[in-house]
Amino acid sequence: MVGYFLTTLITALSLLVTDLLLPGVTLANFPAALVAGVAIGLVNSIVKPVLTVLSLPITFLTLGLFTLIINGICFSLAAFFVPGFAVHGALAFIAGPIVLSLVSTLLNRYFVAKQTPGSEALAGKQTNAFASSQASRADAISTEKTAESNS
Repeated sequence: MVGYFLTTLITALSLLVTDLLLPGVTLANFPAALVAGVAIGLVNSIVKPVLTVLSLPITFLTLGLFTLIINGICFSLAAFFVPGFAVHGALAFIAGPIVLSLVSTLLNRYFVAKQTPGSEALAGKQTNAFASSQASRADAISTEKTAESNS
């Protein structure tokens, strides 16, 4: 539940950044961005898979570039359902989902790294386990060499 809320919050913040960067994306306020984040999540989980499957032939023909159009359709569909969120123009239609994805990825990496407690300790334990396995392997090799030299 916390993960879903955090993802929605990061999507809302990413939408606000997208609003600042692209002239065709318009958000009225932060509550509209939160509702738009939920709407984008719902559209991406329900409508986008159906559109993707239905458009597979044209996606193959365009070597995957039609996926940009599908993303734009989903982005605009979410804007259609949310008052205070609008997408105007071809630049916002194509570049809006790209900018949203990039900003959302950066924010997710920042907040997830900050949010997960003990991630540094876990990484340290993995590194220590690797180092100890390497040390035990080196000890085994030196023991074998010692045994060979004694015989």
